[in-house]
Amino acid sequence: MRVGLLSDTHGLLDPALPALFRGCALLVHAGDVVRPEILDALAEVAPVAAVRGNNDRDPAFDALPETVRLALGALRALVVHDLGPRDRPRPPARPLLARDPPELVIHGHSHRPGAARLGPTLYVNPGSAGPRRFRLPRTAAILTVRGRHAQVAFFELGAGRPRPFGAPVDAAL
Repeated sequence: MRVGLLSDTHGLLDPALPALFRGCALLVHAGDVVRPEILDALAEVAPVAAVRGNNDRDPAFDALPETVRLALGALRALVVHDLGPRDRPRPPARPLLARDPPELVIHGHSHRPGAARLGPTLYVNPGSAGPRRFRLPRTAAILTVRGRHAQVAFFELGAGRPRPFGAPVDAAL
């Protein structure tokens, strides 16, 4: 199963995203969409699961949940915008992680792309696909799930086609 991951678009749909996400079974947006048209445009590529971020103030986002649980093949995932520190997650994720820990947590907010394993859980932040902030790269990710194995590949967005960003992260979960 191939899943497109993005977060923190802040009203910008990078023109390279539809091609990057072509062939994905699902797109997961970890919040701070800002403009409802972004989700509509992404839905033309693949079904979209999204959570509300702290900048999603448009009334169109009132129906977006703060968290979403997803089955991604054989893996269970939790999507939340502002996770906080992985070892000390903030509400609303904290009780969900304690009660029924998923194999994957997809989050955003910090604009810092990366993936790290903490115990039995792989935490993935696709970074920010929106306007550049500070000196952070603009990124999105592709998650590939095969059985209980996950691979996350990050891509830097910018002029032209997305370029691989760092080495893919592999995890048996």
